[in-house]
Amino acid sequence: MRNRITLPSPAKLNLFLHINGRRPDGYHELQTLFQFLDYGDDLTFELTPGTAGVRLAGPVPGVPDNANLIVRAAQALSEHADHPLPGILIGINKRLPMGGGLGGGSSNAATTLMALNHLWQLNLNEDTLAGIGLTLGADVPVFVRGNAAFGEGVGEILTPANPPEDWFVVLKPECNINTGKIFSAEGLTRGTPKIKIRPAFEGDASRYRNDCEDVVRKLYPEVNQSLEWLSQFGPARLTGTGACIFGRFPTESAARIIWESKPSGITGFVAKGVNQSPLHQKLAELK
Repeated sequence: MRNRITLPSPAKLNLFLHINGRRPDGYHELQTLFQFLDYGDDLTFELTPGTAGVRLAGPVPGVPDNANLIVRAAQALSEHADHPLPGILIGINKRLPMGGGLGGGSSNAATTLMALNHLWQLNLNEDTLAGIGLTLGADVPVFVRGNAAFGEGVGEILTPANPPEDWFVVLKPECNINTGKIFSAEGLTRGTPKIKIRPAFEGDASRYRNDCEDVVRKLYPEVNQSLEWLSQFGPARLTGTGACIFGRFPTESAARIIWESKPSGITGFVAKGVNQSPLHQKLAELK
């Protein structure tokens, strides 16, 4: 049994995001299409026999350890153990921007659940891990499940999907978006009619949109400017509540040509959309 593994923690895109209404508990009913990217963070997990608890190899700037979803995921998982657990040291190679709408924190939590279920030999099934993940955040289950998916509810009701695995230019404007501010904005579209799953993958993709986008564009000029620039080359869209935006391209070379011409001062990356999470591909190799 190995005592040290490094696993990917991939980004996701919301290929569209429709808000269908607000629930009595204040959360919003959503429909969205999740797809993973072959790009993200890497997390290294090392068992530390003779010690107890969860430690991070280094701090994440701006995030106290006790608020970090990695630590919270490990602690939540440990409550399901029926035997003493060795300590764990977790290192993070952070590539995904925080607050970008790419699901970085949720992905980190899911990778932690999957990794420690393996290292601690807990043998919990996927349903149990997804249930633990949902207590940490609405996006965690899709990363635990590991399949591109049509999401409903608050994003946790998932139906596996197979959208085209195209290439994406992802840009991160220089701003940090307050998700709560977006969902509480008076001008937010909240009445988009629900669609059936099959039409979500057929016909003209331009019929679909991100209902948060108009509000974000008004409140964050940097996002508006980046969307206007990227839209010159085809449809561009916000992912989640942003701040990251993406454009879809049929080939890597086409995406990289656009990437090389991006305005100065904007960060981001080029990545391929994938329907099986790189995390699950890597875990399959460990079995």
